[in-house]
Amino acid sequence: MIRTLGYCFQLVGGVLVERCPARSEVGTRLLTLSSQLSHCRTVLRLFDDVAMFIYTKQYGLGAEEEDIFVRCVSVLGNLADQLYYPCEHIAWAADAKILRVDSARWWTLSTAFWGLSLLLGIARSLRMILMLRRRLRGPAVAFTSRLPRTKRRAMEAQVQSEVLTLLSNVADLANAVHWLPPGVLWAGRFPLWLVGLLGTVSSLLSVYQAVRAGGQAEAPTP
Repeated sequence: MIRTLGYCFQLVGGVLVERCPARSEVGTRLLTLSSQLSHCRTVLRLFDDVAMFIYTKQYGLGAEEEDIFVRCVSVLGNLADQLYYPCEHIAWAADAKILRVDSARWWTLSTAFWGLSLLLGIARSLRMILMLRRRLRGPAVAFTSRLPRTKRRAMEAQVQSEVLTLLSNVADLANAVHWLPPGVLWAGRFPLWLVGLLGTVSSLLSVYQAVRAGGQAEAPTP
């Protein structure tokens, strides 16, 4: 929720500052609020390392995955996520004058790990979508016709979930590249409102998925 609000404030604030000069003061205040919420999220992530480590350890080498490609990108994605956190912590500590290091380098490194994780997530989602659609609509018509209705619905729901995850990761990857040093693709070229728009879309998709997953978990099995 903090993430969604932060990006929404950035979207509205960016539009007001760049498109509505008469309300630029309100836009500036919204951008300040967005910045503070982002800082809040950075501080809260100081406590996420253990949870991430436990998840990475439980997943291991992805022995439960049927596809070797999905297994590889998932393991690499977990590793990128695990390395992202300490890099961001060091950057935060440098900005807070706790550590005497160049924070810019650590922010760049953390953003690079985040972008790598998103890129691997996109590859994983594409692979999962192709595999699931092949099972649902592939040449083995006789096999798909024998699928139980509940299993078929579950596979269709998984396809939709992977599509939403893909779109969310693409939006976040666009912002991740924007925050890299100038000269890397479109780094630094996005206006504030576009960063806010992409972040808002990604956040709303994540919220929708979480609500949808909760509703499906509570729904009775027919």
